[in-house]
Amino acid sequence: MKKIIIPIQGMHCRSCEIIIEGELSKINGIKKAKSNFGKGVVEIDYEFANPDMGRITEAIEKAGYKVEKKGDQPFLSKDIKDYRDLSVAFLFLVIIYFIAKRFGIVDLNLPKISSNFPMILLVGVTAGVSTCMALVGGLVLSFSARHSEKHPEASGAENFRPHLFFNLGRFLGFGILGGFLGIVGSVFQLSAFTTGLISVFIGFVMLVMGFQLIEIFPRVANWKITFPKKLSGIFGIGRHQKEYSHKGVFIAGALTFFLPCGFTHAMQLLAVESGSFVSGAMVMAVFALGTAPGLLGIGGLTSFMKKSFAGKFFKFAGLAVIFFSLFNISNGYKLLGLNFNFQNFSGNEQNQISEIKTENGFQIIEMAALNGYFPNQFTVKNGIPVKWIINVKNPYTCAASFMVPKLGIRRVLNVGENIIEFIPEETGKINFSCSMGMYTGVINVVD
Repeated sequence: MKKIIIPIQGMHCRSCEIIIEGELSKINGIKKAKSNFGKGVVEIDYEFANPDMGRITEAIEKAGYKVEKKGDQPFLSKDIKDYRDLSVAFLFLVIIYFIAKRFGIVDLNLPKISSNFPMILLVGVTAGVSTCMALVGGLVLSFSARHSEKHPEASGAENFRPHLFFNLGRFLGFGILGGFLGIVGSVFQLSAFTTGLISVFIGFVMLVMGFQLIEIFPRVANWKITFPKKLSGIFGIGRHQKEYSHKGVFIAGALTFFLPCGFTHAMQLLAVESGSFVSGAMVMAVFALGTAPGLLGIGGLTSFMKKSFAGKFFKFAGLAVIFFSLFNISNGYKLLGLNFNFQNFSGNEQNQISEIKTENGFQIIEMAALNGYFPNQFTVKNGIPVKWIINVKNPYTCAASFMVPKLGIRRVLNVGENIIEFIPEETGKINFSCSMGMYTGVINVVD
């Protein structure tokens, strides 16, 4: 068996490897083709006469790549234009952030609702444009912008089509899984530790995508978190298309059911309380439908923009994705019990210490849950029973999805007074937070 090695320009991921191998395998005389996107080469095995290089070049170009040696890439870009565009993008991002903070967009909430479908739809719309977008919206923005950047020849409709399948996957996936919630209830709840791991992992994936989009670090383009090739085939990315398979995007949309979001958990509680497959499915499907406009809006930005504007927008998108990634990494760390808090740098977290009173042998903690916990720091004595009174005016905010990992507590708070009683058994800290890790607090236990 003979072998030739051909340098290729334009490979970004394992999907690229599969596409090139598929095209080359159609050429007579080639027994095997093995691509390596990290090295930027493809190895071709053949037995008899040398394969026709013209046909090989044609096949590679047909797949959307070039036969060309990649030069050594610097760690930092030397193009002044990249830094100028990045500075402008950063300025716009800061302006948008302060506008959102000024008008309370990140803290949108709704009045108390019952499980009627128009109101559930409205909750979904709210979730799609507020805090939950930091997780799902950040993912959509990152893969959307990255796809448009890698396929500049694709039309707006071709770039937008995956977003339709992503949201269709959310709609059907939420419906089916919501139906099971209606039957088996809390079986689907993940622990705080598992939720934290998911947030941190997704945060780091988004961080890499963000650095790729801003194009300041050329070498980062080869840093990929990818599926093995056999698993990639299951997700359908082995087909040669101008875009990755809709099958993979569809599944990704369905799996967002398990991502930590307070709005989602509130709707999951309604599904649990519904008591039937059909009712649970309807609750979650309608909620997912409500989130679609916000998520499709993000996809539309990258799908239909003019090509001349694309480079500048990718810088903005990259910075936004980096911000979202740090947000999720910080939240994940807090759910894992670590101390790093990205929100301290933005001034979103305000610690308020409360005095504890004693009544009928109980130490009384009183706390309000709205857009955070107020106050959120308490000190109690070890061995003395504690009555924790949490007042909730609106159960459909992220703060209402409440967890205290050390006490084994995870619940969605109801409107009015929620009472938790426990006896501290050792000195130390008892941390509590919303299910996203965005709002936090601590009970200090002392002798």
